Amino acid sequence: MFQDSKYIISWMGSKIRDMRISKNWSLTDLAHRSGISIAILSKIENGRMFPTFPRLIQILKTLDVDLNAFFEDVNETVDFPGYIVIKKEDYKKTEKEDSTGFNYQNIINRNINDVSMEISLLTLSKQAKRDPVITEGFEFIYLVKGTIDFKLDYEIIRLDEGDSIYFDGRIPHVPMNRSDNESVLFLIYLIANT
Repeated sequence: MFQDSKYIISWMGSKIRDMRISKNWSLTDLAHRSGISIAILSKIENGRMFPTFPRLIQILKTLDVDLNAFFEDVNETVDFPGYIVIKKEDYKKTEKEDSTGFNYQNIINRNINDVSMEISLLTLSKQAKRDPVITEGFEFIYLVKGTIDFKLDYEIIRLDEGDSIYFDGRIPHVPMNRSDNESVLFLIYLIANT
């Protein structure tokens, strides 16, 4: 079925994040318990880094998960019934590496018809900070509330409430909230698995 490395990286990261959240652990908790840095764990969970085998074993041991059990559903596809309902209370708070004031809520992370899709809400606190990142696939951002400066490589793009941007995630990027009010962004990540 799926053998594409982008799919595997995304699938592994999502599964590790779900297992961590099911234990009510923060990313910091997993970092302290496993001895792996928050930055590396965040990159793994968010599909930005493929874990080395020793690191994967260390993470699974910390989460008390058997290696065979972890991979038993790797090739399962999601049958799409035509709609998916996600209640607000089911949104999952996620953490990203080396950031201040970046508060993510993961709404959905699914593989449907050979495409990995993640939809999130991002609330940027006033003066939120993070270095630019690179992600696999393409991203669409809609600014729900506030005003931000969006750094895309060396260009700064001003986005006001209601504006949107679609871009190749392999370009270094970061949203910057330089105002005294929080901003809310609606994010869609798309990664082709074929």
